[in-house]
Amino acid sequence: MEIVLGPILRLRAVEPDPARWRVSVLVVVHGAAPPVLTATGAAASIAAPELLAEQAGKRVWTIELNVRRGAAAAEVVYSLGGAASWRFTVPATSERPRMAYGSCNGFSTMKLAKAQKEPFALWRGLGEAHAQAPYHLLMLGGDQVYADSMWERIDELVEWSHRGSFLADVTPMSAGLAEALERFFFELYCERWAQPPLAAMLATIPTMMMWDDHDIFDGWGSHPPARQRSPVFQGIFAAARRWFCVFQLQRRFEAPTGEFLAGGQNLGYAHRIDDLAIVALDLRSERSTTQVMSPAAWDAAFKWIDGQQGLAHLIVMTSIPVVFIDLATVEDALGFVPGQQELEDDLRDHWCSRGHQGERLRLIHRLLDFGKARDTRVTIVSGDVHVAAIGVIESSRDDELQVISQLISSGIMHPPAPAIVVYALGKLFSAGGAIDRGIELSMQAFPGGKRKLMAARNWLSLEPDTAWATSRKRLWANWHVERESEPYTKVIHPR
Repeated sequence: MEIVLGPILRLRAVEPDPARWRVSVLVVVHGAAPPVLTATGAAASIAAPELLAEQAGKRVWTIELNVRRGAAAAEVVYSLGGAASWRFTVPATSERPRMAYGSCNGFSTMKLAKAQKEPFALWRGLGEAHAQAPYHLLMLGGDQVYADSMWERIDELVEWSHRGSFLADVTPMSAGLAEALERFFFELYCERWAQPPLAAMLATIPTMMMWDDHDIFDGWGSHPPARQRSPVFQGIFAAARRWFCVFQLQRRFEAPTGEFLAGGQNLGYAHRIDDLAIVALDLRSERSTTQVMSPAAWDAAFKWIDGQQGLAHLIVMTSIPVVFIDLATVEDALGFVPGQQELEDDLRDHWCSRGHQGERLRLIHRLLDFGKARDTRVTIVSGDVHVAAIGVIESSRDDELQVISQLISSGIMHPPAPAIVVYALGKLFSAGGAIDRGIELSMQAFPGGKRKLMAARNWLSLEPDTAWATSRKRLWANWHVERESEPYTKVIHPR
């Protein structure tokens, strides 16, 4: 068996009684025969391989491992065909998972890629930390691949992009272009995720992934309506969505399951892990200039959230930060900053745009209402903006102070804008201040300093307090910043 890509682990589900840690293993092989998975260590059952997709003589398989959690953390050693072995760790029933979070795993231009001397330095750092104390879950919050090179690599797209707007908007999707896009996305995942430092983490930490625009192409959902609806744009989206489901969700899109919170387009999902819950919101599938998610998708997400009882902590993954500096003002300012237009790619479709502000306010109100009604701490984790940052939502409504922290980590590979530009943005622009009666948004300086925006590549760890099961249900948020010897730490206390 020739392995083209993999293995890649995904957390499929957690079942509390009896405690089960369900992990799926994805592998791309050359040839028709399904892979043979074996596992030792923890008590585990192995399901039959499921064929997810085929492309150019290669097949994508996924195999589910069902691991029983016990009184102590368990190590699972697994092999595919006996050629090599990998291992991952399942937390004990008294533990909450040690989590890592990253985003922006790539480069938006070849110029940026060539300028980066050590593109995988942060992945290597994560690997070193994982070797010292294993992480149980790797959350990847968007831009797991950068698909923007399609505009240079696919000849028919190059020709289409030079047509006038009206002609481009009505040009039908050809069978040849559809085939080229299927091949492009398949090869993109196989090329990017086979890089050794990244592949080592994907094979040893179960993942939760949610896409963002570069997994489709830059700015998806924020282009003019006629262009968004054009046959070519919709054809690109269909191919990107198919391979996102296969590689990031390890699901066949043609056979959706009850894992998704809403039916139809939206691919948001959630996991409950004892008294901790993680919701991954899909902010791209239904995005337009006037909405981020459809009303039906929001209703489905909050139906799941509101149905959770006895939570100590709710973590909400939103690819684009809910709390960040007022980017609508920044966009205007960037017109006066020569040579800094690279950052504009990440500002065009933020929550501060007029078409999304009302939707953001409703999201904030619902999270505040849930946290108060259920006595649950709520934390938002995001990426996208190529800096590390801490945002805060503070509500003094009803004479009770409520706080939601917004943790931003970006990018694990993509570099930030120049430090002087990021410094100026942090100094000159706020997070919006009061957005409703008794609700304020602000940016918080990193502990031990005055910087609000960290202009360096980074990844985030979320580590439960060792005394979580008995008393102290705190989360320790640690930003691991490139060329910094020690992480920056924020403590998130229970309510």
